[in-house]
Amino acid sequence: MSKNPERILIVDDNPDTLQMIARKLKSFGWQVYTASEVSLALPLIEQESIDLVLTDYKMPKTTGLDLIRHLRSNFSHIPVIMITGYPSIEGAVEAVKVGAEEYLSKPFTDEELLTAVQKAIKKLRLHKQSLPVLQNPYGLIGQSQAMQELYSRIHKSSTNNATVLIQGESGTGKELVARAIHYHSRVGKAPFVPVNCGAIPESLLEAELFGYMKGSFTGAGETRAGYFLTADGGSIFLDEISETSLSMQVKLLRVLQDKQVYMIGSKTPRRVNVRIIAATNKNLPLLVKQGGFRDDLYFRLNVLPINVPPLREHSEDIIPLAMHFLEKYAKENSLSIPKISDAALESMLAYAWPGNVRELENLVYQLLILCEGQTIRTADLPPHLKFSLKHNQNLNRSLKQVEQEHIMAVLNSVQNNKALAARILGIDRKTLYNKLQEFAPEAAELPGEQ
Repeated sequence: MSKNPERILIVDDNPDTLQMIARKLKSFGWQVYTASEVSLALPLIEQESIDLVLTDYKMPKTTGLDLIRHLRSNFSHIPVIMITGYPSIEGAVEAVKVGAEEYLSKPFTDEELLTAVQKAIKKLRLHKQSLPVLQNPYGLIGQSQAMQELYSRIHKSSTNNATVLIQGESGTGKELVARAIHYHSRVGKAPFVPVNCGAIPESLLEAELFGYMKGSFTGAGETRAGYFLTADGGSIFLDEISETSLSMQVKLLRVLQDKQVYMIGSKTPRRVNVRIIAATNKNLPLLVKQGGFRDDLYFRLNVLPINVPPLREHSEDIIPLAMHFLEKYAKENSLSIPKISDAALESMLAYAWPGNVRELENLVYQLLILCEGQTIRTADLPPHLKFSLKHNQNLNRSLKQVEQEHIMAVLNSVQNNKALAARILGIDRKTLYNKLQEFAPEAAELPGEQ
């Protein structure tokens, strides 16, 4: 068994079954967590970096199928084994269809359990992604003034339970901000349920959000809790809120006002205690003026507004972000970390990054995989980056001046960490120190990692 055994979560409403499986898996050397219902399982999945989930099929409130659907939408890397005391071909097919790795029928032998878990773990190890290195309490990267202001807003938002509206361009990390707010709030151990409103067809959105009763419409073979009920006691993240229809906005407004949801097919409201965090990449005030978004819902959502800055407005964070992604994906793919040439860095710093941090991350991953040799050069960059120049760039400079300016820009971006700056520049620390002594002796003496 590995020195760092995988973390396995068992979800079953039968305490005897729960303890029996837990005892068996612990005897095999794995780290085991248990939950008696899905609502208790969700925070464990988020906070304990769960590697594998074993879930019962039939459970009150929220079923094992609901849990699998949630995992496939939000934690697709986590394999799931379905366990049931009601075996059927239809149940097995449905479980596999929604994303279960294996389907075990009770009673099962120790060997069957071990085989199923080992198979899932083996697949996990082949595809497991490394967790990002936390650079600050919120797990976000960047020390610029713009990011410091964002951290301040996150902190203020996490100290209360008011509704939050996050606005920012696509790729800026709005969901990361939402997660930071939730996990640093007093309900941080409760469920965090993300919902991409733009990815769910309008005809299905109400059922997904509020749930439905068995037989309420064709295909409703069982009662299913919606996202709001799943998030009860915690937070629901409504991403791309601007993509909802006006009729759906009325229903969301009712939830905000009354703290109640009506499951489809039920005349009895269900009370929910949920913090709503909404996000959009659209200009909501403009949409309100154009009649595409209800003004009363906008005012209800915009209690604590947060604007996530585009990458072009905090370009000093580009280099730390690039280095973070290089290290992350190099580790995931068992590759050595390449250097980035001065010229390539200059092009990256000059580029506007319309796709923001997501575009930078994707590019770094691409460069890591496709780069020949140990240095990423300008020739490795896509054409739109090779010739990107800042509009205010002064071309009447000597090569020496360009070198000096670039070295100082890199040093500033990494808060005078000379070891990291030397690695980014592709030179050793002694060479960097000598250059600083030549044209910026005051910088050479500034505190920083030597």
